[in-house]
Amino acid sequence: MTRIALDAMGGDFAPEQVVIGAVEAATGLSDVKVLLVGQLAPIQAELDKLPKALKNAAQEAMVKGTMEIVHAPDVAGMDESPVDAIKKKKDCSINVAMRLVKEGRADAFVSAGNSGAVATSAILNLGRIAGVKRPAIATVLPTSDQSRPILVLDAGANMDCHPEWLVQFAKMGDAYSKAVLKCATPAVGLLSIGTEDCKGNEMTKETFPLLKKCQDLNFVGNIEGKDLFKGHIDVAVCDGFVGNVVLKTTESIAKAIVHRLKDECVRNPLRIFGALVLKGAFKALKKQLDPDVYGGAPLLGVPGAVIIAHGSSSHKAIFYAVKAGVAAATNDVSGMIAKSIAEDAEDQKQK
Repeated sequence: MTRIALDAMGGDFAPEQVVIGAVEAATGLSDVKVLLVGQLAPIQAELDKLPKALKNAAQEAMVKGTMEIVHAPDVAGMDESPVDAIKKKKDCSINVAMRLVKEGRADAFVSAGNSGAVATSAILNLGRIAGVKRPAIATVLPTSDQSRPILVLDAGANMDCHPEWLVQFAKMGDAYSKAVLKCATPAVGLLSIGTEDCKGNEMTKETFPLLKKCQDLNFVGNIEGKDLFKGHIDVAVCDGFVGNVVLKTTESIAKAIVHRLKDECVRNPLRIFGALVLKGAFKALKKQLDPDVYGGAPLLGVPGAVIIAHGSSSHKAIFYAVKAGVAAATNDVSGMIAKSIAEDAEDQKQK
């Protein structure tokens, strides 16, 4: 059974939405146990407020042992300094949940809380995989090819990067794409302002030749923003500033498209009829563009499965974040990354 340490207090809608998502994951995913970590009283209050069917499911999960509450007396606020919150609040829910992973009592960590605090806690409690310069947040985004999503990293952990870090991001993204997204030979691109070798800022221009030398990567060169969603690139590498802008912009555009479609479809009777005919297609499109389905972003580069969900995560996003945690843990992503980084270090020694 895969054990997921879920931070019940993290996120804009915690603990309510986290508790609902926890119950749904504990009852809807096979061979999974959810350790709901946080302040006991608020968690119990949310469990008591659940609709009858969900409340019964929660009680059944507790009896079966697929859900358990682990008390954590403190909370790291969304607006707090990440370092201060993690260092001063030793028993905040993020730290307590992360220690469960460190102590081997959980296989993965999931939180919709302060992403900086999660990254800080992961580094302080779990450390870094040997040889990894900086962990990176990777996020999966849909493309025009439904069977071929794209992994973008870094999505916000490192604002200012060195070229060597981006090379490691590429290797970590390659490992995750192979292990979790089941891509045999991921196409890796460097996100820039043009496809030519000479295009970009100083960092991307210095990174390009380093990636080109990587024999173990299927590096296809520079890619532009317009290439991200065409479905022919599997891993897009960039610094955390650019990656986070890409992520937030993509989420905003997806919501805007769905909103505008609704508005346009009810403008006249003919369109309403057409919308009814295409209802199934619209429903499928909405599902494909739903950011909640891609809500769990792995923090790659730490020795363990750490998933960071969006701060505004709904219960559905929490469910999928838990699912992402299960995938990262069962496919031993950190082990694959450790092997890739170690092999690269050995090659450098021989050279």
